[in-house]
Amino acid sequence: MKPIYFVLSLAFLYFTSLLGGRLLLTLYALQLGAQAFAIGSLAATFSAFPMLLAWLAGRLTDRFGARWPLIFGAACCACAMLIPYLVPRLSTLYLAAALLGLSFSFYTVAVQNLVGVLGKEQEHAHNFSNLAMVVAIANFLGPMISGFSIDHMGVGSACLNFTLLSLIAVLMLVLRGGILPGGKPHSGQAGGFKEILADPNVRRILVTSSLVQLGIDLFQFYLPVYGHEIGLSASSIGVALAMFAAASFAVRAAIPRLVARLPEEAVLSYAFCIAAASFVLIPFCSNAVVLSLVAFLLGLGIGCGPPITMMQMYSQSLAGHSGEALGLRFTVNHIVRVIGPLVFGLVGSAFGLSPVFLGNALMMAGGGLISRRGTRSRQ
Repeated sequence: MKPIYFVLSLAFLYFTSLLGGRLLLTLYALQLGAQAFAIGSLAATFSAFPMLLAWLAGRLTDRFGARWPLIFGAACCACAMLIPYLVPRLSTLYLAAALLGLSFSFYTVAVQNLVGVLGKEQEHAHNFSNLAMVVAIANFLGPMISGFSIDHMGVGSACLNFTLLSLIAVLMLVLRGGILPGGKPHSGQAGGFKEILADPNVRRILVTSSLVQLGIDLFQFYLPVYGHEIGLSASSIGVALAMFAAASFAVRAAIPRLVARLPEEAVLSYAFCIAAASFVLIPFCSNAVVLSLVAFLLGLGIGCGPPITMMQMYSQSLAGHSGEALGLRFTVNHIVRVIGPLVFGLVGSAFGLSPVFLGNALMMAGGGLISRRGTRSRQ
């Protein structure tokens, strides 16, 4: 098996477990009586470790290779999914969310860096698009598995399903992880962090990337709350999230063709506009079918954001510091993702969920304006 296909297989197993596990924690918290602010706090807990450790994870990946960060991340994900099974209480869900965030810090940065390292520059659009499609498939299957497992097998069995997927990834890395490229302990120059931030293009990428991820994150956390509020079942909520993932897969498959015809910033600008319109529509959805259609529209828009900002960040990185650059992107994303759920959780608790989705729409509109300015700057 070629290393790039091995990496994509690892990504599929891990992200199916992670994304299904995140929905599981949200739905289980709702079953245990959690309110909107508690759900926002759960989202913020998930993002705390990526905010603090993603840059360090990228630096370690640059220096020592990706194999051990991947093993550590997959093992943490398996442990996180065991916690609700062993100790089914609301308080322990925060510990599970923290462990998921810790695993996310190391695993995701290592996978993204490997996809860049294992391809030539002209292959980056294709390889990052493939990674994004794998994540979209996982984002389709994970919520589906989570929702139907909870409805038909119970929360405990759902936890064990996702634990098994993570353990398969650990086993693959132990047996075949030697085919992955090693690190370069003495490559590049010191001070990469400051030099990366000195580039105005990097700062723009960091802003648009964090808005994309915050929009996706808030949608995935608050759609279950909204669905629960209007009386949808766990299966129906899982289907709506799966429709979002299916649309993300479709648009990510088209990314190589899109960026060949339009500047990357222009594609992002259109994506933000579609996302803004979708968030405006969500509070007017009163049944599962309409909500799933709007989720699909949102996926067609914002779904192309992560791979494009990954490509942009990797291309802007200094030699020997690509892991640090991607880790920096991850850190900034999660600073916003810690603050955003807490703020919107307070808004949702005080005023209901409609202002949460309308606030997301305003942020997406702002991202569209920033991306349009980036297009003009490039021209």
